[in-house]
Amino acid sequence: MKSHTAYLTFQTKNRREIIRITEDIKRIVEESGIKEGLCLVSSMHLTASVIVQDDEEGLHQDIWEWLETLAPYREDYKHHRTGEDNGDAHLKNLLTHLQVVLPVTGGNLDLGPWQEIFYLEFDGQRKKRVIVKVIGV
Repeated sequence: MKSHTAYLTFQTKNRREIIRITEDIKRIVEESGIKEGLCLVSSMHLTASVIVQDDEEGLHQDIWEWLETLAPYREDYKHHRTGEDNGDAHLKNLLTHLQVVLPVTGGNLDLGPWQEIFYLEFDGQRKKRVIVKVIGV
């Protein structure tokens, strides 16, 4: 079995952003030389997530509204007692998950017809990383 590791770095202009990273992940899978296996794409920060979803602006707005309904920004989170102000970002991460594992088939990322990979930033404007690990044969 072989493995290949790469990193993506983000520094968003806004506190919250959704960034399509499908092409970056496809490129990393191709560079790995792995023909059959799995690709892990994982945020290295607890205030960001990686998801697989449709690339449709209305859906993206629905996702933000849903997350804000379930984990709204508030000043009274107990986490804020530490001097942070990102309690909602941690909760949004729990709802959307830190990482995804995707199949690699025939040397390519094996996505469904509407599946795209996104990095979701909930507490941006500073440097953050995503790790991509491809394992297989």
